[in-house]
Amino acid sequence: MQTNTSLEYDQVIQACKDLFIKKTKDYGTAWRILRLPSITDQIFIKAQRIRTLEEKKVSKVDEGIIPEYVGIINYCIIAMIQLDMANNDTDLEIDPARVSELFDQKAKLTKDLMMDKNHDYGEAWRDMR
Repeated sequence: MQTNTSLEYDQVIQACKDLFIKKTKDYGTAWRILRLPSITDQIFIKAQRIRTLEEKKVSKVDEGIIPEYVGIINYCIIAMIQLDMANNDTDLEIDPARVSELFDQKAKLTKDLMMDKNHDYGEAWRDMR
């Protein structure tokens, strides 16, 4: 059975974005004060939690692994936005509609890169046969 990587990506990103925008509406863009090392630390913490859940198979807070992956994706989007806005400390609070646009831009950039790499790896795979 062949999968549709593009469609699956879009579905996952939409779920991540829905949570991201909901939190933006609830809490604003408090993440704008985070420096890149702090965002990297948050991604690392999420990855460590995934590893712990996979190895121990038991947790006191039964949220599962998927929310941790969603968190990683959303923190990566935050990092990409922060990289572009690093020199603009005056825009600490961003309107949710603008956050949505920025999220879409970064998700598209990532998807385009993924699709290009999939194409290149596919070409390399065919050449190996």
